Amino acid sequence: METTLHGLRAIAHPLRLRILSLLTGSAMSAAEIARELADSQPNISYHLRRLHEAGLVHVEEQVTIRGGTAKRYRHDPFNSPLRARDVDDHLMVATALAAELTRRTEQRLLGAHGSMTDAEFWVTPAAWQEFLDRLEEASSRLHAAAKTPRAAGTVHVSATIAAFRMAP
Repeated sequence: METTLHGLRAIAHPLRLRILSLLTGSAMSAAEIARELADSQPNISYHLRRLHEAGLVHVEEQVTIRGGTAKRYRHDPFNSPLRARDVDDHLMVATALAAELTRRTEQRLLGAHGSMTDAEFWVTPAAWQEFLDRLEEASSRLHAAAKTPRAAGTVHVSATIAAFRMAP
């Protein structure tokens, strides 16, 4: 449980959510992330260390740059230590996701096709499971299609999904 709580605290910071999103598409160094997010390299390095300590990113490669060594980190959302655990305190994550969704919505390309929904209803267990299966498939496909930021032929998109059973 402590590892899970540590991981939750690590992603409860909006900047760390942005870093994880970038590292899903490709391995990047602190300097590369800092340039993409218009932040300082020391600040990004600090947040990368916290994410690494929580097991949310791993060092994919080390490269020599100007006599020094730069680590390139990667995030695998399907092998996250948070994904496989039952966590009681989802409010911390939901709060960070809400802040990140607000930031992204401010950058939404008006007039471009998108989808947004909000719902709370009662469905059969079979309908719920079918929905979750399709949602997991769609999420997996989107993560697999992720590319390096600003790669030729790509568009910048946002996807925030929260689906869960509620107490009766």
